[in-house]
Amino acid sequence: MSPTSGDAAGAPSLDDVLVGEAVLGVYRQMFAALARDSGAVVDDPELVDVAETLLAAFADAGEEGLSREQMRYVCRRYPAEVFENRLRVLKGLGAVREVFPKPNQLRYRASFTSVVGLMFVRRMMLDGGQSEMHRLLALEQLNVADPRMTPGQARAGAEGLARAFRLWSVELLTLTNGTIEELREQAPKLWGTEEILRRAERLHGAILNRWPELDRTCTDLRAAIYAYGDASRRAAARLSDSAGTTRNLTLLPPETWRTFARTASREELAGVLDGFVFDAAAPWHEPSAVVTAVEDGPRTTPPRPAPPRPSVPDPGLSGDTGGDATAVERLRGVAEQVLRGRDRVAVEEVLAQDWVAARRLLADLSSAHLHPELPYRLVWSDGLAARPGGAPTWVTPGVFERTGP
Repeated sequence: MSPTSGDAAGAPSLDDVLVGEAVLGVYRQMFAALARDSGAVVDDPELVDVAETLLAAFADAGEEGLSREQMRYVCRRYPAEVFENRLRVLKGLGAVREVFPKPNQLRYRASFTSVVGLMFVRRMMLDGGQSEMHRLLALEQLNVADPRMTPGQARAGAEGLARAFRLWSVELLTLTNGTIEELREQAPKLWGTEEILRRAERLHGAILNRWPELDRTCTDLRAAIYAYGDASRRAAARLSDSAGTTRNLTLLPPETWRTFARTASREELAGVLDGFVFDAAAPWHEPSAVVTAVEDGPRTTPPRPAPPRPSVPDPGLSGDTGGDATAVERLRGVAEQVLRGRDRVAVEEVLAQDWVAARRLLADLSSAHLHPELPYRLVWSDGLAARPGGAPTWVTPGVFERTGP
């Protein structure tokens, strides 16, 4: 039996084994920079930096290559054990080889395939494969226009593109149905979708026009392209909805705020408003004026019919609407009780009591400050003190003072 032919059971021939080993050799060199050992990828970005530093040094060294001492000097900022481990892995996978295959070789050279593989990985990190898909479509378009291309090569290229588009659409559907945080993180995969669809459709038409016998393969490619287009539009629609009317993708979604409010400690919650300055209170409005404005304002919906009135006479609005002398005197009495003969008092001192009562008192002082007939005012500073153990939790230093007799 010939050493290159298979046996009756269909065992691979020697040529098949050699071709497979050559393919594996290229894969090993491409991803040697990302390998922790011969069977696992790295889990520390520093290990990739060591490989990239070595490959850059080999590019500057020229055809003479580098010795072990020179490689160690280039990687001197990394620990010795890290350098030795990376060099051993790169040599074992073929990314770094001897200049001449002979015993006691002291100089080494780097594989061109490893450098290209690392450049490919860096581009994949930037946009998740968008640029690579553009390059692949452009390359296939050139191949289709090449008169030397065979129908078998065109079929293989179309099948590879269909497989890539189907996997891409599945990933986009998974992101669409997942959390909005993950979808925002993978947003670069949605860039340039329309351009990719146009290029893919042009390539599909070129293959079908030149080789009509590949109609079944082109049908699968067209279905994969349309599936990718539908998945990308659904993902983009959900991403746009999460941004709200501002279309600002940097704003955190409501899910993130709810999760933070449920899981954060009291100290983290108290520190959220650190450094914030709140707007001043609204000017004083008579309650009767507010009632009139609401009644005269435009209605977006037709008014509902009024409920049946009781048979007893309607006394009308209460006489205590805040605009008569009774309400003014009540506010004056509250202010004088807080001041106790002084011209000013710190707000922190006023709030040093139960918060339910303190907030009512603060509301009365704010009303006295806003009332045009009362000689009192509240003056706030620009600071905001967070007190995780106190009530209220946030306090702005200020004073309540008398402005006239």
